[in-house]
Amino acid sequence: MSLDNYKSSPKKKSFGEIPSFALYGESAADQHGLLHIEEIQSRSRLYHWEIDPHVHHGLYQVVWLQAGVADLVLDNVHNTVTAPAAIVIPPRVVHGFHFTPETHGQVLTISAQFLSDADAQAIGADAARKLFSAPRILRFAIDDPNATRLGSLMNELLGEFILPNDPQSPIPGWLAQSVIWRLARSHVLEQLNLEGRAHLHHAVITRFLSLVEQHFLEHWPMQRYAAELGLTTPRLNRITQSLCQCNALEMVHERLTKEACRRLIYIAAPAANLAAELGFDDPAYFSRFFKNVRE
Repeated sequence: MSLDNYKSSPKKKSFGEIPSFALYGESAADQHGLLHIEEIQSRSRLYHWEIDPHVHHGLYQVVWLQAGVADLVLDNVHNTVTAPAAIVIPPRVVHGFHFTPETHGQVLTISAQFLSDADAQAIGADAARKLFSAPRILRFAIDDPNATRLGSLMNELLGEFILPNDPQSPIPGWLAQSVIWRLARSHVLEQLNLEGRAHLHHAVITRFLSLVEQHFLEHWPMQRYAAELGLTTPRLNRITQSLCQCNALEMVHERLTKEACRRLIYIAAPAANLAAELGFDDPAYFSRFFKNVRE
């Protein structure tokens, strides 16, 4: 079916039902062993670069964003994605796009049958299953060699797909498997990188808490804590926020407050003495600090 014959907007099945298509704007057809690739602009331009939310049943899609920006929804999550990036969409995931005009890239659509028929060892079946286990966005730096290779593979696959070659040619299938393998590998490396960063962040938090325990009564400024850890203050705050959901200063204040509570409960001493022991020169300021933190 020629794209030139499409209507300006896809027809929804019925009120209140999420539209379901084989390819966007096309009614479901025989999807057994389906492998299809097309340029983003070839279809999106017909709909004024707006692809309404819809689903595919039994089909996996990879949207390769080579150039441009896409605002997208994946189920109930909205994102803005700048090229280069790959958007991985498993079956039954609601997805829609608004592309900036003249966005360039490809949309690869494959069936579950194609995946199961593919050489499991060649593409790394376990890695591929993890790749398609959930909708995801794989972002690449502009100078990332993996982005260059993925772009080249997508272009080669598109070229093979549109040429009037032998329909039994295995080359499109091989290229599609190569795309999936490279995406799956990129996903694995991304996960390893995230795990590595999480491990480093936990180590930073452990060292930070040790410093706090040693120096919270001295009221070190945050810059000094950060410097001892070889970090900037904003970087330290980002790490504590990501793992502890609070900034570094709040963690120090929490330690001071805990110590104040302990001493108020177990030590009978005037407030002025307690304030001095906790490093406060002004008892009134200590009272205000304790009240504010507890609130």
